[in-house]
Amino acid sequence: MITISLCMIVKNEEKLLARCLHTASSLVDEIVVVDTGSTDRTREIAEQFTPLIYDFEWVDDFAAARNYAFSLATKEYILWLDADDILKDEDQKKLKALKESLPASTDSVSMLYHLSEDEYGNVTFSMRRNRLVRRSMNFRWIGAVHEYLEVYGTIMSSDVAVTHLSAGDGHDSTRNLDIYERRLASGEIFSPRDLYYYANELMDHRQYRKASNFYERFLRGGQGWIEDNIAACGKLADCYYELGDKQGQLEATLRAFGYGTPRAEFCCRLGYQKMEEADWKAAITWYALAAELPPPDNNWGFVNPSFSTWLPHLQLAVCYDRLGEYEKAERHNEMALAYRPGDERMLANRRYFEGLRETHVAALNGGDSDAG
Repeated sequence: MITISLCMIVKNEEKLLARCLHTASSLVDEIVVVDTGSTDRTREIAEQFTPLIYDFEWVDDFAAARNYAFSLATKEYILWLDADDILKDEDQKKLKALKESLPASTDSVSMLYHLSEDEYGNVTFSMRRNRLVRRSMNFRWIGAVHEYLEVYGTIMSSDVAVTHLSAGDGHDSTRNLDIYERRLASGEIFSPRDLYYYANELMDHRQYRKASNFYERFLRGGQGWIEDNIAACGKLADCYYELGDKQGQLEATLRAFGYGTPRAEFCCRLGYQKMEEADWKAAITWYALAAELPPPDNNWGFVNPSFSTWLPHLQLAVCYDRLGEYEKAERHNEMALAYRPGDERMLANRRYFEGLRETHVAALNGGDSDAG
């Protein structure tokens, strides 16, 4: 059985830290907590789980803080989590089994990262990240903001999932944007990755015009990771939508098809644009294609399964209803309900279609007398 050091960097996480550590502490052999300047009860809470608490002077660099935390680990493997992450019961069992069976030659283990779920437990946004690494490989974190762990060697893809559960209180909401702004002001030349993530921060803060400019710079540079390129097309389309630029929105959406096999998300985007134009047949074409396409199978980029499951079927129900093809509309609504059985919109649609059938039957039964 391997041994594991859990390494975390924290700041003012008194609302979240205990929740995270309760789900992980029994699975690891030591916990290293690096505090970057907390002014609340974070340190006191951490002390309930580990004596290994260290201070790190914040230098606007997440990679530097994480690399320091990794340098303090002493076990064979390092697991990293953030304070707003948890391991659900089933994933705790999977990680325990993985710990007991992991080949010693494994250099890194990637795990799913579930960023959001709907009320029915369906994962609505996820990706895959290198999460457990062999300490002797001395892997390094790279990037002051939206840092990533550079790994190589023997990498295993596991079915363990880490689930993100934020506090939902806007915690440090401008932190990353402020770091980027200071770096720009200092004259730093951004890497392609920084251009992309800076644009994301601008968009998240509703600076759509400026965000669109940086997405364009990122895409024109031609040096981005393909998953970031595809995601940037969607985000750029969203910026143009907010700016009221329908042509820019369309062109940004179509741009994504230049990076490979069509993605369900972008078929849905085109379907939605055609719905806004009341071009129901064109919308049906795109939504039908989306419903047939599986999500990307590598999961390294952000994936929203909704675009290839319930969403296109719900929109197909609307489109067919507008065309008066009620049987097809009802069938697609039922297919959408299979994914979200308690969705009130779809249940209202079901009642609507049932009412249409009853009206039709009544009209047929009373047709002769009504005709007179």
